[in-house]
Amino acid sequence: MPPRPRIRIRRVYEAPAAAEGYRVLVDRLWPRGISKEKLSIDSWEKELAPSAELRKWFGHDPSRWEEFSRRYRQELLPKTDRLKELLRSAGSRGLTLLYSARDQEHNQAVVLQGVLEELSEKPE
Repeated sequence: MPPRPRIRIRRVYEAPAAAEGYRVLVDRLWPRGISKEKLSIDSWEKELAPSAELRKWFGHDPSRWEEFSRRYRQELLPKTDRLKELLRSAGSRGLTLLYSARDQEHNQAVVLQGVLEELSEKPE
């Protein structure tokens, strides 16, 4: 079994660290104020981002966090194959999930990180 990649999360507005591995934008919308040339990414996985409806409902309101996490996990269930492919793409280099939200504790990358870590622990 290949080694599990380290899965990190980082705001798109932070400078990349030295060894972030495979960098993936996980927002549905392109981040404001950043050109596509300036953002160093390997992939933009907008289909893995929360649906527009869920994103609007959540509105980054921490009081809705638990329910948002539950609903977002439900949205990710049929995307398991794509999530596994993302882990394979990262390989042993590690994976960095990039997001643009201001709240570093209550955003989709936090949920996605947990889902990917759980998935990487399960044998194929």
